[in-house]
This record gives sequence, structure tokens and C-alpha cells, in this order.
Amino acid sequence: MQENKNLSEIEINDQKIVENKELSLFESLIPVVILMGLLAYNIFFVEGQEWFGAYTNQFILLIGGLVSAIVGFFNKVTISRMAAEVWENWKSVFVPILILFLVGALAGSWLVSGIIPAMVYYGLQVLSPAVFLPASVIIAAIISIATGSSWTTSATVGIALIGIGSALGIPPGMIAGAVISGAYFGDKMSPLSDTTNLAPAMAGTDLFTHIKYMGYTTVPTIVITLVVFAILSGTIDTSGSADISNLLVSIDNTFNITPLLFIVPVAVIAMILMKTKPLVALGVGVILAAIFAFIFQGDVLEGLSDSKFQTIINSILTDTQIETDDEKLTELFAAGGMNGMLWTIFLIVCAMVFGGIMDAIGALAKITKSLLSIASSVFGLFASTVVSCLGLNIVASDQYLALVIPGKMFKQAYEDKGLAPENLSRTLEDSGTVTSVLIPWNTCGAYQSGVLGVGVGEYFVYAIFNWLSPFTTLLFAALNLKIRMLRGK
Repeated sequence: MQENKNLSEIEINDQKIVENKELSLFESLIPVVILMGLLAYNIFFVEGQEWFGAYTNQFILLIGGLVSAIVGFFNKVTISRMAAEVWENWKSVFVPILILFLVGALAGSWLVSGIIPAMVYYGLQVLSPAVFLPASVIIAAIISIATGSSWTTSATVGIALIGIGSALGIPPGMIAGAVISGAYFGDKMSPLSDTTNLAPAMAGTDLFTHIKYMGYTTVPTIVITLVVFAILSGTIDTSGSADISNLLVSIDNTFNITPLLFIVPVAVIAMILMKTKPLVALGVGVILAAIFAFIFQGDVLEGLSDSKFQTIINSILTDTQIETDDEKLTELFAAGGMNGMLWTIFLIVCAMVFGGIMDAIGALAKITKSLLSIASSVFGLFASTVVSCLGLNIVASDQYLALVIPGKMFKQAYEDKGLAPENLSRTLEDSGTVTSVLIPWNTCGAYQSGVLGVGVGEYFVYAIFNWLSPFTTLLFAALNLKIRMLRGK
């Protein structure tokens, strides 16, 4: 029972793919069906979506992991093997978890230092409701291209745009959708992005051929996204235009607003552009914000507790609420610190348990291979790749596995059809990279919703670029547009 001769392992770029000869497709799908069934029941039939309390999704993922482990045990996969894979998954998200803690600390310290209020104060005077949403897409795209990171973009300008847009009366889901659309466009097209480097490595093409070839599907998609957000900006009913003067006065009465506060975010972005590690850049951002809070916001600090130093520590670690003359701003000027990130971190940890066990028992490879076996036409091959990437984002809860596993499994099939490898690398990005943020328990979905303070369900419809990208790549495949063939094929 404890033999592992049925298992084989492929390792690519530190990502392992486990194949299990004894596991059937039916058995591979059992944990997936149970997981999706429990999540659907919780969403549609449980009032308040709290079947097991505040951590319902986390418990459901653990139940899915338990079912996966039972399936694996009956297919001669040892418990130690499954535990080892889960441990590898946990190690892979250790740095992202630290980043999440620092983002929580950043949000709290930037609030009490007046940095976020200053961003809102000046942003209200520059960004009107008529252009706010498309402008948010463009701003996020530029920052993401420069940094190569959608996560960094959301943690910096994304937080500011949410604050400004909320003050203007724009629904947070719309704002988050615009930020995420722009951030993931920039992430895809930046040569600095890890996923943009990983996809061509899996497919067997070079980085800049991959980026150029992505442009054929990515540019039309972002143009459509901008058009939709421009239309939305012209039709949404906002109260911001009439209330701006009152909001500005309220912010000015509460905080000491000065352009000098922007030294901190500019310094953080500059460090990121200079390839400083995110942990270092965000950590410096927290320290600088604490210093600036003492210099510029003494009255705010004294109003929150008897000790200025204690106020700073509280803003970094726990909830902070700053009262203003305006109810809307009071609701806006709140942060959860590191404590506010715990729900998201627990979700990631539980998702890694489920994804790790599914990978350890060979279920992920089995499901992907089965999709490959039904791809008889060129369009079928593209469609199978898209479904595989989407499925792995749901099941494995990890963006990188959604690129690595289909990339490895489908590479030979594309070559057999006479298709150039950039077809595969583009499809991996169009369906794997961008859709990860649409899954609440995926590391990307959990991160973005935690950082922006907007649930995936709220921004899903408005993350237009992200859900439109897979349809665009399938449309190009169906119409045989920009489908490059190998020479001589």
C-alpha cells in the first residue's frame, strides 16, 4: 500500500508535476466535484455565506484536501508524500504571505501618516468621475509594465485609486475591476514579470517573441476594456462632483496635508523600479510612513491614543479608524493593519493544502492529460489549453501551476499540429495568468481582494480585461487569426 512505484515526477523551473498511473480520471475529479459543490452550496443556499463562520471558504478547501488525501491513499500515495507536497506549496507562498503582512502594515501606517488621505485629497482635484475609470486602467497598466508586478501595483496606486474613487461615489467593485484590468495587462506585457518569463520557457520560445505575439490578442482586449470603462464612467451616477469641496475641507481639517507626504510612495516605487526586493521596499515604506506620521500628523496620533508611538504600532498591527467631519471619509479612512490580512493568509494556506495534495496524488496531471486527449482539431487544442489553465487556477489555486502543467503537457501536441510555440505561450498567459485573480481562493484572487478591500464577487464582472482575454484567444483560434505555423508545416 505504501509503494510509490506508480508515481513519476517531472520538474521544471522548480515546479513539480506528479503523474500517477493508477489514478483514474473519475477518481481525480471526485475532490474537484465535492469542492465545487460545497462552494456552490455555501454561495447560493447559505444565508450570509457563512456556513462554517467567517472562515467558511478555508474549511471547504481543507475538506477538499481531506477528500483528495483519501483518494490518494487508496491509490498507493503515502501520507508523507502528500505532506511533503503541501510543505513545498507552503514554502512557495512564504514570501507572498510576508508581503501581505507588510501590505497590511503599509495600509495602516500610510493612513495615520496622512499619505493615503493626501492621495485622496489631490486625486479628487485631478481625477473627475467622467474619466476616472479609464484613467485608473491606464495608470495601473503603466505602473505594472514598469514594475512587472500586478501585486505591487495594487499595493501602491491601487489602494490610492480605491480611496479616491470611493470618495467620488464610484462603486468599489468598478474601481477594483479597472485597477486589476490595467495591472494584469501591464503584468502580461512587461519583460520584468515572472509569469511573462515563465510562459515562453514552458512553451519553448523566447521572451520577446512571446511578448510581441501576445500583443495580437492583448491589445484589442485592453482597447475594448478601456471603451467599456469610458462608457461606464459616462453613465454611473456619482455624488462626487457636488461633494468634492466638502470632502476637501473635511480632509484638510483632519490631517496636515502637504505634497511632502508623497516622498514616501515615490521612494517605494523608485526602489521597486530599481529591482529592490518587494519585502525591503515595502518595509522601508512602513518605516518612512511611521517617521512622517510623527513629523506631520501629531494631532492625529494623539487623538487615537495617549502615546504617539503606540498609535503607530497599533496602525501597523491592528484596526485603525480615523473620525472625520464626513461619514463617507470616516468609512474610507479605516485600515486593518497586519491583522486585516489574516483572513486572506489563511485562505492561501488552505488553498495550498488542497492544491498540494491534488498535485501529490497525480490528479492535476490526469485531468490535464484527459483534456489533451479530446483535442483533435487546432481549435480543440487551443480550447483544451484554455480549459486546462482555468481548471488549474480553480483546483490548484496557484497561477504558476496553471502555466507550468499545461505548458508541459501540451507542448508536444502543439508541435505535432505544426503550431509555433508562441501560440502555446500566448494561450497560457491569456487563460492562465489573467484568470487567477477571478478565483477567490486562488493566491492571486485572495491577494487582490485582501489588498484592495473588495471581494472577488464585487469586482469579477468589472475585471473586464481578465475574463475577456480567454474569449479573445479562442476567437483568434476559431478565425485562424495570427496563428503562426512552424516552418515547413
